[in-house]
Amino acid sequence: MPRPLPLLALAVLAAPLAGCASQYPVDAAPYAADPDCARVMLAVPDVLGGLDYRETTSQATAAWGDEYPFVMRCGVEPPGPTTDECLSIETGGTTVDWLILDEDDAWRTVSFGRSPAVELIVPKVRAQDAVGDILAEVSRAVAKAPSNGLECR
Repeated sequence: MPRPLPLLALAVLAAPLAGCASQYPVDAAPYAADPDCARVMLAVPDVLGGLDYRETTSQATAAWGDEYPFVMRCGVEPPGPTTDECLSIETGGTTVDWLILDEDDAWRTVSFGRSPAVELIVPKVRAQDAVGDILAEVSRAVAKAPSNGLECR
């Protein structure tokens, strides 16, 4: 009679490996250990732009979706005064400002006037004309980072 214990042991060992396979590789930002990043990351939405949240490989990072995911990193270098395009998003009585940088196949957005700053990569294939809508969905979480006094002009 076969012993079920080896199959159970194999299943127990395989379960953690299966969880690791779904993590999306993201490098941590330089200031990811900032305690305010924890508050931001605890408030990120479970769904962004209709895509489900997925685990990532680094502290203070998040991703949504499998193919062409949205990728967020808290703790990037806060931008100083700039003439780059800036978009103000009203959320829950707070305004979160965002710099929008046009890259080849994605919009790289960085929170402006918040420290630590948050970066969100929005693939153009996902949101060519709806970057503001995506930013509105994450701005409530980003508002958990304290203001550093800079604002969009």
